[in-house]
Amino acid sequence: MISDSPDMDNGKLTIRKRKTLSDQLYGQILEQIVSGALKQGEKLPSENRICTAFGVSRPVVREALRKLQDDGLVEARRGVGSFVRKRPPQRLIEFAAADSVSDLMRAMEARMVVEKATARLAAQRAGSREIAKIEAALKTLENAMQRRETALDADFDFHLAIAEASGNHAFVTMLSAIREVMERTIDVAQSLTREGSQARIDRVTQEHRQIYEAIIARDVDAAGLTMAYHLLQARQRVTDYAREV
Repeated sequence: MISDSPDMDNGKLTIRKRKTLSDQLYGQILEQIVSGALKQGEKLPSENRICTAFGVSRPVVREALRKLQDDGLVEARRGVGSFVRKRPPQRLIEFAAADSVSDLMRAMEARMVVEKATARLAAQRAGSREIAKIEAALKTLENAMQRRETALDADFDFHLAIAEASGNHAFVTMLSAIREVMERTIDVAQSLTREGSQARIDRVTQEHRQIYEAIIARDVDAAGLTMAYHLLQARQRVTDYAREV
């Protein structure tokens, strides 16, 4: 646990290649929030104390805290300090390494921007073949989710088919380029959903179907909004303990 003791050695970061220090610190603070070592509403130690405890610089601490704030896990109160805002699902760090969660959340943030645009364009441009491809992926996804089975390919194929239906191959290239990180975020989100209630599964499948229905209705605004809403909800489900059920 982060301590106010300036000579605490067991909090030192173990450097991992390909992970930024801020993401590693994010992961260590996340682990303490998930475990309950840092409780909801509890004040975090000062930046100086965190610097000393983990042997990192102030910019690293500030970057980690900013990301935690962006993800709704920590809130900063001017002149007072940073506080734990909410506790993520207990099993989040079982399905994803704690120091990888920050990367996954940034990927979901980027997807909200890109895929809102793909859905809008798909509603304008999708032909019968593209619609059929989206529908096929949707049905496969729905069936797998109702059986509580892994559906990584179907989920990715659904989003990729919408990008293809946009008529802009650049969007297809973008999603294909980030397929690995997309599938990691999908895997975490699906794993949490499979262990949740039937109501949670129904909500997720409904979000996908609403995107499809907006596209086939040629409702450009609704297509963009339902896609953005789905990805926002998915992001929040990953980090919000209250959404575990």
